[in-house]
Amino acid sequence: MIPKDWKYLRGDIYYADMEPHIGSEQGGTRPVVVLQNDVGNRYAPTLIVATVTSRTKKKKYQPTHVLIAHNTAFEKPSVVQLEQIFTIDKSRIQRFLGQTTRHEMRRIEEALMNSLEINEWDRRNADE
Repeated sequence: MIPKDWKYLRGDIYYADMEPHIGSEQGGTRPVVVLQNDVGNRYAPTLIVATVTSRTKKKKYQPTHVLIAHNTAFEKPSVVQLEQIFTIDKSRIQRFLGQTTRHEMRRIEEALMNSLEINEWDRRNADE
């Protein structure tokens, strides 16, 4: 259990209870990476996270996925799934696992922009 005064940071990795889930949503108790900014992490009762899977074979080549091969937070290589973004209550967090490196977080940010098509929208609408 995480203490109430815990300081959540962007890039932190936690185990979170993602149940109940529906359909293709990632469920179960699984690692998540915090995407939300640190001001939101401090004051909001919720966190914005992306789920992580250890099923790396079919997932590592998608533009919304980031393979993390060598981070001690994970028992084996894992993939951050930036198409699986959730706002969760902090009470879903079960345990701190570690943090992403600066390089890993940069790659996560790029995949997040792909998932939300942030740069593409700007380019398509530049002439307006």
